[in-house]
This record gives sequence, C-alpha cells and structure tokens, in this order.
Amino acid sequence: MSFSIAGKTAVVTGAANGVGLAIARHFADREANVMFADMDEKKLVAELGDAAGDDSNTRYFAGDLRQKLTIANLLSATIDAFDRVDILVNASRQMLAADPLNPDDDAVTQLLNQNLITSLRLTQLFARRMIAQAEKDGQTEGPVGSIINLSSIAARRTQPELLAYSVSSAALDQMTRSMAVALAEHRIRVNAVAFGSVMSASLQGALKENGDFREQIIDHTPLSRIASAAELGEVAQFLASDGSAFMTGQILTVDGGRTLVDAVVAPAH
Repeated sequence: MSFSIAGKTAVVTGAANGVGLAIARHFADREANVMFADMDEKKLVAELGDAAGDDSNTRYFAGDLRQKLTIANLLSATIDAFDRVDILVNASRQMLAADPLNPDDDAVTQLLNQNLITSLRLTQLFARRMIAQAEKDGQTEGPVGSIINLSSIAARRTQPELLAYSVSSAALDQMTRSMAVALAEHRIRVNAVAFGSVMSASLQGALKENGDFREQIIDHTPLSRIASAAELGEVAQFLASDGSAFMTGQILTVDGGRTLVDAVVAPAH
C-alpha cells in the first residue's frame, strides 16, 4: 500500500499560516498539486509569491469561505488550475475564549459557523465533485477521494472559557463520522486529526503573552514537548494516501499523550 500523494490534487484551507500552511507545503513537497486557500491574501502572496505560477504545482485562492459563493469559486478555481480534486483538508479554524455564563456572548454561534458549518459545506460541495469525476471516468472501484478535518482534543477536554471551541470541535468530530458513513458508498473517506499543542500561529501568540505557558504544556504532555506544525503534515499525508484506504470516520489523536493524563491544562491550539 502506497503513502504517495504525487499527482493528486489537494485543497487545503487555512493555508496562509500555521498548521494549514505546513500541511499545504508538505503536500506540495510530496509532488501533489495544491490549492492554498485562505482569506488572508497578503499572507498567501508573501508565502507563495511567484512560486504559484501556471507551470508549478501550487496555486492560491483568497476569500471568506464562510460564504457559499466563495466556496463555489474555490472549487471552480481548483478545477481551472488542475482539472480535478482528490483531497480536501479543512484546516481553517478559529479559537475564541468567552464567558460561559454570558447569554449575550455569541462565541458558540461564531465558532460553529467557522469551525463546523464552513467545513461541512466544503465537504458537501467537494464530495459531489469527486463523485462526478469518478462517474465521468467510469471508475467503479478503488478510492475516489479523501477528506480530512482538523479538530482538537478540546472536543473531549475543556476549560469553561473554551466552551465555544470545545463545542465546535466536538461537533466537527461528529460531522466527520456522519459524513464518513454518508460518503462510504461513493468510496470517499472522511477522517479527522484531533491535535493537542502544536506550534501554530495562535499558540505562538499565546506563548508570547504568557511566559509560563510553554512549561505548563510540556509538564502535562507525556512526550514533554510541543509538536511542530510540520508533524501534522505527515499525519495528513497518511490519511490522504492509499495507505489508509480502509480507514474512515476516525478521529486520530495527535497530542503527545496529553489526553492520557488527568490534569486539565492550558488549551490545545
């Protein structure tokens, strides 16, 4: 069974920084065609520059994916650039702290829209394209596509001020399972990666604000370190490749063992 993704076309959202950027770069380095998608066009240009040309295996798309029309435009741009899509990585996500006792706080609604609904709409639209491709090619067996959602261990372990983030992460996990069952007959696999503390843009900011934060995380992580964003790229490649061809509806935990210990520590990023 091969772990290669060479020649496949992947769309990675949230690809202007942090984990999304690391996964998109990792895929491109493994010779996949990659559409980097994010709402931060300046950052996309700064990261890719002239590398995203017509003769390269990378392109970028800037837009607010919370809008249905933007999602449709992303699919169109991907097809125009690479003719097909085989992999979708829903890495666009947000974390907000909020008062769990404030009925006027809309953090739950905001994060459900950002972390769940956007990923669901992308999954639905891109899965339909994958199905249409297989029908057009007369493909009656073998893998048709892979969809990977980025979740968090906050779905299972939380702090009161992270109610919205935990709820949206748990909802994303269940969406992953539900869509895996719905798309199984079409040979499209849907899995998720629930990670602990990874050196993302949000965690870097938190570490700057709180000098003790790093030690708190390390002390409560059995492997005693914070993961690099690049490590998520390796996991995502596994889920995107035929090496995981019999896996669907699974939430892979990548947290250095943090969910195995009892103490509730600083939130995952």
